[in-house]
Amino acid sequence: MNTDELYIKRCIELAQKALGKTYPNPLVGSVIVHEGKIIGEGYHHKAGENHAEINAINSVEDKSLIPESTIYVSLEPCAHYGKTPPCALKIKELGFKKVVIGAMDSHDKVNGKGKKIIQDAGIEAISGILEKECIELNKRFFTYHEKKRPYIILKWAESGDGFLDKDFQPTAISNSLVNQFVHQLRADEHAILVGTQTALNDNPGLTVRNTEGTNPVRILIDFDLKVPGDFNIYNKEAKTLIFNSVKEENQDNIQFIKTGKENFLPNLMHALYKEQIQSIIIEGGRFTLQEFINANLWDEAIIIKNENLKLENGTRAPQFDCKPDQVLNFRDNVIEKYIKKSIS
Repeated sequence: MNTDELYIKRCIELAQKALGKTYPNPLVGSVIVHEGKIIGEGYHHKAGENHAEINAINSVEDKSLIPESTIYVSLEPCAHYGKTPPCALKIKELGFKKVVIGAMDSHDKVNGKGKKIIQDAGIEAISGILEKECIELNKRFFTYHEKKRPYIILKWAESGDGFLDKDFQPTAISNSLVNQFVHQLRADEHAILVGTQTALNDNPGLTVRNTEGTNPVRILIDFDLKVPGDFNIYNKEAKTLIFNSVKEENQDNIQFIKTGKENFLPNLMHALYKEQIQSIIIEGGRFTLQEFINANLWDEAIIIKNENLKLENGTRAPQFDCKPDQVLNFRDNVIEKYIKKSIS
């Protein structure tokens, strides 16, 4: 690994500290290097606050070293005025010697403009360093802007004989270690979705409990509004979107979005894009999960298996014919991770 890659790797490490907290902004880390020594570093903590480059610049004690320094950033510096001024202009104004960029930003407001501002100012700028890793870091952001839909993670737990429950009653399948993993996943992603049946059977709160983190936006697909208003999904703990065919209205943290069953998945994707939802965990029951699988509408799948547990009868696990990319052992449970290769 050359020195440029080493510093971009550090940018990625810094950026990851804010996972789940920067929506709708991307995760970005930045490092400032003077004569082979890191003199400043920073990352974007949350939307509306300073971007990574500004936090890195602010952390430099001796600002006179900046014109002789290289600034590394995992994503192309922004070129537009949002809640904060453009970072590309700040880099130009301070006159860095060189700028090294991990991935370019495909977002239409940036898309090469940041790098151009820097180069037009006579500053050397190179990009595409550890590009694959930098794109992976912001897979949610890139999917959202390029495909106009959230990054989709399917998730379920099944027994050794392929059931989601015993005799159609809620059944604990995963162990406490896996439960912690699941709550971390919720904290990392933007939203979580279930269907009517799961909400009625399990009465889930869909919040983050066994770890530190922000509660995801809850999404309920409930065409006929069968789920009672005193169920956990209606509590005040998180913003909640209810897709239904009955009404369209806002009440506190609950938003009812009216939709029909026809062409439902494309309509849902469009609505979630409009709501700026960048990633979503589909935790629905078999029916909801199978709809996404059949439509080939997913980016990642996480299947928790308890091989020793035999349930014999109940709701069958979804049909999903793929080979796992990664298998993690959690005591008597395994987690299989699948990453979709094709771009759709």
